[in-house]
Amino acid sequence: MEVRIQKKPPAVVVEVQGDIDLYSSEEIPKILQRALSEHSPSALVMNLSGVKHIDSSGLAALVKGFQLCQRASIRFVLCGLNRSSRQVLQLTRLISVFEVAESEEEALSGNGS
Repeated sequence: MEVRIQKKPPAVVVEVQGDIDLYSSEEIPKILQRALSEHSPSALVMNLSGVKHIDSSGLAALVKGFQLCQRASIRFVLCGLNRSSRQVLQLTRLISVFEVAESEEEALSGNGS
């Protein structure tokens, strides 16, 4: 898994490439915490367009990220979900918990669902 953090005021975009699975998922909350503390954004956007697979530990990592943002009163938005990632979120009903946008631009504009 590779991660790139970009400051796009007033938000921070965390772009993930690769799988979010048992081997990489424990890094996600650490990365998100660092992005929040270093940039103090009003929104944290996770661009998952480069993610091919998310397993249950990956979902847990996304929930932890959501909780970090919720405690800090920061919007947490997922964008760029591929078909497989979207299906996993729908099957677990987490799709209704997260704010989801089709694109990074939509997420940054605040027009996600």
